[in-house]
Formats: sequence, C-alpha cells, structure tokens
Amino acid sequence: MNALSEGFREFKQYPSAIAGFVIIAALIAVAIYTVIAIPYSEGMRLWRGGEDIWIESPRNARPAWVNFFSAARLPETFVVGTRQQAGQAKRVRTMAGELRAADISLAFDYPYDSFPSELNLFIEAKFKERAPHVSLFWLTPEGRRIALGERSVKASERYSISLDRRLAQRLGRRPPEVALFAPAASVGEDGAPLKGKYQLQVEGILFEPGSDLDVKLVVYGQVYGVAGTDHRRRDLMVALLWGTPIALSFGLLAAVGSTLTTLFIAAAGVWFGKWIDAVIQRITEVNAVIPTLPILIMIGIFYSRSLWVMLGAIIALSIFSLGIKTYRAIFLQVKESPYIEAARSYGTGHFRIIFRYMIPRVIPVLIPQFVTLIPSFVFLEAGLAVLGLGDPVLPTWGKVVNDAYANGALYKGYYYWVLAPSALLVLTGAGFALVGFALDRIFNPRLRTL
Repeated sequence: MNALSEGFREFKQYPSAIAGFVIIAALIAVAIYTVIAIPYSEGMRLWRGGEDIWIESPRNARPAWVNFFSAARLPETFVVGTRQQAGQAKRVRTMAGELRAADISLAFDYPYDSFPSELNLFIEAKFKERAPHVSLFWLTPEGRRIALGERSVKASERYSISLDRRLAQRLGRRPPEVALFAPAASVGEDGAPLKGKYQLQVEGILFEPGSDLDVKLVVYGQVYGVAGTDHRRRDLMVALLWGTPIALSFGLLAAVGSTLTTLFIAAAGVWFGKWIDAVIQRITEVNAVIPTLPILIMIGIFYSRSLWVMLGAIIALSIFSLGIKTYRAIFLQVKESPYIEAARSYGTGHFRIIFRYMIPRVIPVLIPQFVTLIPSFVFLEAGLAVLGLGDPVLPTWGKVVNDAYANGALYKGYYYWVLAPSALLVLTGAGFALVGFALDRIFNPRLRTL
C-alpha cells in the first residue's frame, strides 16, 4: 500500500498523466450526466424510434455549429402551425347553411442563405362523416401566390410538399423546396433563396357543425443540434452521449473480468505447481494461437450479437492470455520471499497466502496494464460494431460509424457522421494511454528516470 500511495503522489509530476486524467474524468462526467438526463428507457426509445418520434427533425443535417465557420448561413429547422400561433393563424367564419370556412395563414420569416432541405405539412381534421376540403396556397415576399393543390383530408394526414411530383412539374421541374423559395426570375437549383416573409394559406371548408381543422408546417433545415442527424432523422447526440457509458462500462467490465481472473489463475498455478501449473501453461499456449476476432465474428453471425454475450465471450477468450506467463514469472519470485515462508510456517491456508500475500505484491505492476487494457476492449467492441456485429439495439459509437458507412456518409459529404464517434474513440484511447504510460513509468522500476 505504501508503494501505491507513493506512486500516486508521483503521478501529478507527469503533465501527460494529468491531461489523460482530465480526459477520463470528462468522459466519466458525460456518462453520469447521460444516465441522469436521458434515462435508459428514454434513450432507447429515442434511438429505436422511427420517424414518428423524429418527424420534426431534418434528414442528414450537419451540426448547427457549422454556421459559425460557413460564409453562407445555412437554414435551421422551424415549425409554424395553428397550435403554435394560437388564436392568430386561424379564423373560422360561417357560410351558407351548415358550411363554415376555416382561413389559416401561417407566416414566417426566412433569413437564410440556402434553401431548406424538405417541406412537410401536417393536417389534423376533426369530423364525423364528411371530411373537410382544403386548398393550399404559397405566398412569397415578391407577392406571388402559388397554388399547391387541394384535397379532402383525413383525420391525420401528412402532405409531403417536397415529394409532390405534380407540383414539381408545375414549378419548372424543380424541387418544391427550391422553387417555392427561389426568386421569380431564377432558373434551376443554383443561386440563393429569396429572403423575407412567406405565408402558407389554407382555405378549408368544414361541412359539419363540430368539425375543426389544424395544420402545421415544418420547414426542415440543413443543420441541426450539436452533432447533426442521420438517415432516419435521429439526433446523433443521443448515440454519442449514450455511447459513452456503454463504452466505458464495456471496457471496464472486460478489463476487470479478464485481468483479475488471469491474475488469480497465474498465482494459483505458481503456488500449487506440479500438474496444475502444467495444465494452465498448456491451455495458455493453445489459447495464444486461437484467433479472437474470427471467433467473435462467428458468435455474432451464428449465435447472438448482444453486447453482453460478446462481453462474456471476450472475457472467456482473454482469461488464458499470455499475461499469465508474465504474472507467473513475478509470482515465482514472490513465492520464494521470506514472508511467504513465514506465513507457511504459521500454517496459513493456501488461498489466504494467494489473496493476502501474493496478489497484492503484483498490483503495482498490474495497474498500468489494467488501465491501458480498457481502451483496447472499447476499440474491440467498436470494431465489431463497424463490421456489423455490434448490438443492434444499443446506441454505440461503433454502431454510428457502421450506419454512416452503410449509407455512404463519406461519399455524400456527411463527414460529421463519421468524425464525431471516431474522435470520441480516439479521445478515449488517448486518455487511458496517457494515464497508463505514466503509471507504468511510476510503478515499473526499469522505467524510472534517474
């Protein structure tokens, strides 16, 4: 214990170790914040949910902070609707008989230098038998009034303006999200949008006394949040945040499970010797030539890709690693120590000698290896996920990279999709490596500087 306390007092003399400790502390703080702010059930609901949850988020949007480094101000997503503008956007007037007219005007300012990525109109109608009929019009800052079409609406309906092919044909075969925001004289998809005040006018006919009509327009931007979105409109920040506690817990559990078990097996083999030690060494030599990654791939393909199944397999394959031979060499020296002979002469039990007198002597050497082992397991889990063998339901950093690869993120210019999780993996590896190397220099006498 004295060696440990002295070693940790020397720890603060290494600036690289302090930097690594700060990185690890920041990752732990993020993990704790994530578990508290986004509970597991909520995090899984957000990540596994479809477009019903993320319907107001843009698809494949870059992070919002891109605007700080871009000459052009990219649009952000905003929502305007009758419920967002209660009492201001909708006016209902009585017509002949039981007919009523619902005049809805959704006005908004568009100050951005680029076109939106998508336009969706959500309509909710309240009726019993006769559905309301609506006519849609688009007003530009220039005063142009463009008819978008008319229809009888259902109780809940989504009108994808951007996917309306007939509208695109009438607008000069241009995407509606471009043509509706472009100046009158512009041609094609190049150029800049017309800035100013736009309006979406909805003229509804209500055929029943108790019927009603509500609409909501979502103008999807090209940037969103801190980390951007993926092909399913999901906020990547959910996966980046939840990937932190998953990665740290996976690496820590794998390191603890494999290291402590290996340490005990090596100590037991040295202490009992004879055939027990011989069997342990032969198993270690056989396990050393077994390829770990192909076995994990086979487990993922033919059995299960569950994170906990993979964790158990990794620990099982890591128990009889070559570290046993390293620990064995140390324990052979410890076994001949005078205090071990004294403990044996007093009749101390075998396992008490192993746990009380032998293993504590190796802990100072074990700590640096243990710290540097954690990121190796983190990278192994991420590597399996990148190969498509990660847990299909958990949001991990490797799963984000795999989704980006499967959807051609780099070819389409969505670099943020790959860089954010990759940067977190590199940061995790660097933090543990800096601390581990410093501890190795502190506890390993051969690396001490004179």
